[in-house]
Amino acid sequence: MRKSMVNQLLKPWYPLSVDHEYGGFLSSFSYDFKPVGNQDKMIVTQARHIWSNSKAAEMFPGVDYYLKDARHGFEFLKNTMWDKQYGGFYTFTDRQGNVKAGSFAPKEAYGNSFAIYGLATYYEASGDTSALNLAKQCFWWLEKHSHDNVYKGYFQHMQRDGTPIMRDATVSSTAELGYKDQNSSIHLLESLTELYSVWPNPLVKERLNELFLLVRDTITNEKGNLILFFKPDWTPVSYKDSTEAIIKRHHGLDHVSFGHNVETAYLLLEASAVLGIENDATTLQIGKKMVDDALENGWDNKIGGFYDEGYYFKDKPGITIIADTKNWWAQAEGLNALLMMADQYPDDSHKYFDKFKMLWQYTQTYLIDSVHGDWYQGGIDKQPGYKMALKGQIWKGTYHNLRALMNCIGRLNLDKTAPSVPRNVKVEKTGKSSKLSWKASIDNKKVLGYNVYSDGKKVGFTPLCYFFMDDTQALKNNRITVGAVDFSGNLSKQSKTASFTLTK
Repeated sequence: MRKSMVNQLLKPWYPLSVDHEYGGFLSSFSYDFKPVGNQDKMIVTQARHIWSNSKAAEMFPGVDYYLKDARHGFEFLKNTMWDKQYGGFYTFTDRQGNVKAGSFAPKEAYGNSFAIYGLATYYEASGDTSALNLAKQCFWWLEKHSHDNVYKGYFQHMQRDGTPIMRDATVSSTAELGYKDQNSSIHLLESLTELYSVWPNPLVKERLNELFLLVRDTITNEKGNLILFFKPDWTPVSYKDSTEAIIKRHHGLDHVSFGHNVETAYLLLEASAVLGIENDATTLQIGKKMVDDALENGWDNKIGGFYDEGYYFKDKPGITIIADTKNWWAQAEGLNALLMMADQYPDDSHKYFDKFKMLWQYTQTYLIDSVHGDWYQGGIDKQPGYKMALKGQIWKGTYHNLRALMNCIGRLNLDKTAPSVPRNVKVEKTGKSSKLSWKASIDNKKVLGYNVYSDGKKVGFTPLCYFFMDDTQALKNNRITVGAVDFSGNLSKQSKTASFTLTK
């Protein structure tokens, strides 16, 4: 998996995809990795490339271009895709960075969530506080414009000035416009999980917990399936009582998405851990139900792989597979979820580890292009035409596969050794600012960074060996300590209390 991740995913994409002429990343590549088309740019793709390069920089610090590429992408987001008049990130531009309409709303919560995700991860890898500050700006912009203070959650579609777009009679019945949805919700959950890890702000935690409960208890139904779309008050959009013809015409709004189910099982457990919920049996059981349902109803028992779509027709027993294709991202998320469940339930009758190995074999046989690199858009057992289809486009980069491979490699090569405790922690006060510094920790693999604590409560994170504290007055009499964290999430013990010095 490690060899595949490096040679068949990272190397084909980077640094080839860096757009040195106009900034950001090129989006569109042919089957053999030649740049093609107009190279329009979407905030989702651009932010995901920042995330991928940041994570690659953390895994492979000896490869200098990953962090450079991540910074290059950050500059494009900051200078071009951020709306300097109204705030928030534009959804879609041409290659040069001129705003385009496309089929998108001018601003979307989904795209802005990935901007937060990429920016927070770039800060985690680099310590560049200007990236963290832009992520904070985006969070506050969403809080002001997209967050629903009445029914909770976030409005997905917005005008350029941030005004939520409400659905009316002029909107086609098959369109998503004006609905709340699971996809933006689960990825806001993901982005706030990442943001809270590096910026432990109380409101970020409140919104993260709010989304966590919404996704787990409202968006996920009793079968373990995600409901795809909702009215603003969280009434589900459902066509189950309609004719089969109407159901099929509206399948984009109402179906069972096995890939999203297994992905969300992981995202819920990830959020639960970052929120500090101990022994969270409820979320674990719901996550298991989501994976089990996908295995029981959407799994190809002959050669492996998760099908794309199913539906519970009222006049048919059980579930009907309405799309037996196997999208690349669903298989990536399946690898991660199956191995996660194998760790939790090694003796379960679903035989998660056997299914994981079967899916990895399927992925190598029908998804990974061993000649030109990267994964086909879908399994060629079902869609052989994908051998010649685009390897990259605005909806397909490296995010799903890299995250899955990275997580699976970590689980298969488990690291339980915590870093050493940071030493010589001191605070130097100069006027109204305070600089906290310490001696670097060591680890059996790699120190990711350092959590900063005030009276035992986490107040910050940095990958560097120093940290500037924002609120000197609030912290000046507190007990300041530092703890190291490695790439696997192992935490060292907290340091001794910092010693204080005053510089005039």
